[in-house]
Amino acid sequence: MESLPVEVIGNILSKLGAARDVVVASTTCRKWRVAARHHLNTLCFNTADWPVYRDLATEDLEVLITQTIMQTSCLQHLSIMLGNNNEFSAAPVIAWLMFTRESLRFLTYMMKTKPCVNVLERCGKTKLERLVLGHTLIPTVDPAVQRFPSLLHLTLSRVIVSSADLNALLSACPKLEVFSLIETDINVSNSANTLRLTSSSLHTFYTEDLTLDNVILEADHLETLHLKSTQMDTFVLKSKNSLRVLKIEGTNMMDMDIGEASELLEDLDVSDFEMSWSRFFPIISRASKLSKLRLWRLRFVEEDIGREDVDIETIAVSFPRLNRLALNYELDDGMLSQVLRGSSLLEKVFFLELGSSVINDLFVQWIGGVLQRSPSLRKLVIHGILSDSKADDFHMIGKFTTSIVNLMRRFSNVNVEFNYT
Repeated sequence: MESLPVEVIGNILSKLGAARDVVVASTTCRKWRVAARHHLNTLCFNTADWPVYRDLATEDLEVLITQTIMQTSCLQHLSIMLGNNNEFSAAPVIAWLMFTRESLRFLTYMMKTKPCVNVLERCGKTKLERLVLGHTLIPTVDPAVQRFPSLLHLTLSRVIVSSADLNALLSACPKLEVFSLIETDINVSNSANTLRLTSSSLHTFYTEDLTLDNVILEADHLETLHLKSTQMDTFVLKSKNSLRVLKIEGTNMMDMDIGEASELLEDLDVSDFEMSWSRFFPIISRASKLSKLRLWRLRFVEEDIGREDVDIETIAVSFPRLNRLALNYELDDGMLSQVLRGSSLLEKVFFLELGSSVINDLFVQWIGGVLQRSPSLRKLVIHGILSDSKADDFHMIGKFTTSIVNLMRRFSNVNVEFNYT
């Protein structure tokens, strides 16, 4: 170890990340202390790394973080996530930000501060590339002052901000590629209650635990759209046919419009989606280049019953390039013949996942019907949900397994995997 250059030791300490581990390791000898001071680039203060942080008084935490940061000289990654129980004073937080201002590239600050510190103002016009900001209020944003010429990733979590300042922030990030809004309180002031976001550089947009009336996203180069646990009346995407990945999970929406963006979609993942299928399917039906499709735990409303948009025939005809398919329907006797109608094949599908909340003969029949339409299949994953009664489970699993074994004798080239929850 004595022969290791201090630069290499600095990289080793940086890989540790967790501040406590770095401090302990740097006490090994003088050489390691020098490496920590001059070559350490990563520090993380996180209760997940050291639960003792929760037992320390806020003033002691401030002193500990200050001493640790001030002993470095080229910090590039700084992460402070110590839970919601502590509320830092403004002075030490400003000191941390100003001390690391010139070298910092990645910053995660998820702490309450009193009085509120304008982190954007302190970090503006720097080389910051990734910013995760939470538990704070974003005051008026002036793009001329709070400009982020190098920022590529921005996450706002549990932040209060107005729609005007949010757009001003986006305009202050000319290179922004990934933008995430998590449990963010956005004050929309216009009469239409519509949040309009505009970015010419954005590639990925992610929302989680967000509640809004109407959203219009103008992003010419958007490639990935992910909506999770989001509640909204309408969502409109305006882009230039750049969308490749669309993922919607646990989301409630009345209407959605992505224009012609669906034409180049390659990956579509929809689960626990509260929207009329009769409105949603026309949106994605033009995705002829789709290679991955996942429709999981779909709940059909009354107007969807009897439709022909959820059957294997329509999926095979609409998405001829499909090679990975995952389906989970709430089937009943009346729907089985509907979803298996037609004779078109899933020619290129080699990976198939099928799931149901009820494991019964109807599920077996559905699996067999889909297998017959998948000539290139190599892997089948079957998902099922077990009941609360173990005795019922054993009897049901035994009967179901026997039926699947008999069925798979006709498809010996397919590898089968069971996944029960």
